Amino acid sequence: MTVLASPQQATPARPRGARHLLMPIAVALLAATATGALYQVFVRTTLGQRVDTVAMRGADVDHARVVEVLERTLNGTSLASLVLVCLFAAVFGVLRRRLDLALGAALLVIGANLTTQLMKTHLPRPDLDGFAMPNSFPSGHTTAAASVAFAVVLVLPQALRGTVALAGFAYVTVIAVATVWAEWHRPSDTVAALAVAMAWAALAAFLVRVRRWNAPGGTQPPSRLVTVPLLVIGGVTGVAALVGLAAVTLSERSMPDLVSGRFAFLTGTASIAAAASGAFLIWVRLAAGDRLVALDAVEQPAAPPVRRTAPKRTAAPKKSGVPATAGRRVKGGTR
Repeated sequence: MTVLASPQQATPARPRGARHLLMPIAVALLAATATGALYQVFVRTTLGQRVDTVAMRGADVDHARVVEVLERTLNGTSLASLVLVCLFAAVFGVLRRRLDLALGAALLVIGANLTTQLMKTHLPRPDLDGFAMPNSFPSGHTTAAASVAFAVVLVLPQALRGTVALAGFAYVTVIAVATVWAEWHRPSDTVAALAVAMAWAALAAFLVRVRRWNAPGGTQPPSRLVTVPLLVIGGVTGVAALVGLAAVTLSERSMPDLVSGRFAFLTGTASIAAAASGAFLIWVRLAAGDRLVALDAVEQPAAPPVRRTAPKRTAAPKKSGVPATAGRRVKGGTR
C-alpha cells in the first residue's frame, strides 16, 4: 500500500531586492508625469477645457439623498478636522514605536498640500472655453483628503490597513465628486490632486524602505480582500470613463448635443472613481512594504509527494518435527 504525503504550506512572502526600492521611485515619477499630462491636455488645450467644463456644469443632480450626502461631505470637511486626523496619524506612529512611519506620514501630507497650493497659485490657466474662472488645478480639497487617508493607512498595523483603505477610498471619491458637483473644481483638478498625493506618498514609502533596508526579512503583499474590490471598481469605472470620455470629446469636437450635460458629469464621476481606486490599490501595495516577515516564510515551490511504502508482512515459520525444547539450554543440564 502506498501513502502520498501532502507538502506543508508556507506563508506567502517575497524576498527584497532592488525592485523593493525602485518601485516607489517609479510610482512617484509616473504620478508626476500624469499630473503634467493632465495639465497640458485639460488646461492648455481648447478641447480639453471644453470637455472638462461641460462635465463640471452638467452636475444637475436632483436625487435628494445624493445631494444630502454631497453637501454633508463638503460641510464636514474642514481644515481643523484634517489637522486632527494628521495629529492622530503622527501620535499613533510614535505609540507604535515607528518614528519612520510618523515622519513619512507628515512628509506626504505637508508635501502634497504645499505642492497643490503652489501649483494653483503659479500655474496659468488661459481662457479657452469662454468660462472665465481662476485656476483651480489641482483640487485642494481632494489633495487634503487623499493625503490624510494615505497617512492613516501608512501608520496603522497591517491588519487594519485594508479596512481603512477601503473607507478612505470611498471618502476621497465622494469628496472629489462633491467638489465637481458644487462647481468648485473640474474633474481633471481632482484626478491631478490624487496624482500629487500619490507622488508624495510614494516618496514617503521610499524613505521608509530605505530606513528599514538592513532589517532582516521579506515582504508580504496586501490581502485580496482589499485588492479585489479595488480592482473590480477600477475596472468597471475605468471602462465607463473611457467610453464616456470618447463620447463627450466627439460631441464637443464635431457633433454638438450628442450627449447631455448629465452624461458628461457621470463620465467625470467615473473617471474620478477609477483614478481613486487605482491610487489606493497602488498605495496599499507600497505601504505593505514596511512589514517584514522571516525569510524562512518565503514561499517555496511545492516538493514532489513522498512515497511511503507499508512494511511487508513476513510469513510465519513452518512447524517442524523437532521438539520445541530442542537446542535450548535447560537449567540443571540437558534432557
